[in-house]
Amino acid sequence: ASNEIITSLPDMGAAETNDAIETAYESLTAWQSFTCHARAEIVNKIYVLMNVYQEQLARIITAECGKPLAEARGEVMFSASFFKWFAEEGRRLNGDVIATNKSDRRLLVIKEPVGVCGIITPWNFPAAMIARKLAPALVTGCSAVIKPPHLAPLSALALAEICEEAGVLPGVVNVLSSDKNMRQIGAEICENKLVRKLSFT
Repeated sequence: ASNEIITSLPDMGAAETNDAIETAYESLTAWQSFTCHARAEIVNKIYVLMNVYQEQLARIITAECGKPLAEARGEVMFSASFFKWFAEEGRRLNGDVIATNKSDRRLLVIKEPVGVCGIITPWNFPAAMIARKLAPALVTGCSAVIKPPHLAPLSALALAEICEEAGVLPGVVNVLSSDKNMRQIGAEICENKLVRKLSFT
C-alpha cells in the first residue's frame, strides 16, 4: 500500500459506453452462431487459462486492491470455477415440453440468449464478481459490457484478454475504464435499449 501508480487507463464516458454496447450488439449474430457445445468448449478454455495464469492474475489483484497474495490466488481459482461450472451447464441448454390443458396443443420452451448484458462490479472481488456474471452470459450466447470498479479495473482487462485467447470472438466482451464518469457509464448501461440484462454487484 505505497500509493505507487501501477498504470494509467482512459477515463471513458457515455459515448464510449454507447460504442461498447453497439459493438457487443453487433457481435451477437456471430457469437450465437456457435453451438452451445462450441461455446462451452471456449468457456472451459477460459477456466484452463485462468489456471495457467493464476500467479499473474493473483499479482494483479494484490496490486490493484491490496488483497494478500495467498487470498488473491484463492480468488483466481474461485473465479475460474465459475467458468468450469457454467461450461458444463452450457452443454445442457435444453428446452422443455410442458403439459397443456388442451388435447390439441403442445407447449415447447426453447431457451435463447437475451442479448447484450451489462455488468457492474465492486472492488473487493475484482475477478470473482465478473466471472460469476460473465461465464453464464458467454456460454448462453450473450455478449457483455463490463464496468469494473475504478479502484480495481485491471483484473477485468486481464480477464478480457484471456477470453480472447480462449476463442471468444472480438466485440463479445467489452471493458470500460473510468474514474470520473462512472455515473455516466452506469446511466448509459441502465438506459440503453440494446442492453437486455443488467447485473450489479
